[in-house]
Amino acid sequence: MDADRPPASEVTDAELAVLKALWRRRRATIRELTDELYPGGGASHYATVQKLLERLESKGCVGRRRHRRVNVYRPRVDRRTLIARRLQATADRLCDGSLAPLLSHLVGAADARQLSDRDLAALRALVGRLEEDGAGGEGR
Repeated sequence: MDADRPPASEVTDAELAVLKALWRRRRATIRELTDELYPGGGASHYATVQKLLERLESKGCVGRRRHRRVNVYRPRVDRRTLIARRLQATADRLCDGSLAPLLSHLVGAADARQLSDRDLAALRALVGRLEEDGAGGEGR
C-alpha cells in the first residue's frame, strides 16, 4: 500500500455506506449507487457519491473499469478484511495493539443483549479453531 494513501481502516461512515452498497451489488455505476443511497436524489447527491468513490479508490477499497463509456466500480476489499483492519486499528489505538481487551469488551457488551445460539456457536467454533492452530498462546 502506498505510504501516502490513508489505510482502508480509516473509512468514514459515508464511505462505508457506499462500500456496503457495493458489497451487496458486487459492481455498480455512480448512478446506480446514487439511486440506491439517495432515492430521488439529484445532481448534488450524484456528486457526493462520485467524491466518496474517489476517496475509497484512493484508499484502495474500490476499483473501477470503464465499460461502454461509464465507470463501473467494484469493491477491492471485502467486509471481513475491513472488519479485521478496523478492529486491529482500534486495538492499536486503545489497547496497545492487543485484541484481547477489545474482544472481551465486545463479548461482554453483547452478553447484555443476549447472544443468539448462532452467535454463541460461531464464537465457540472460533475459539476452537484458534486453540487448534496454536494461536491461543502468548499474545502481543
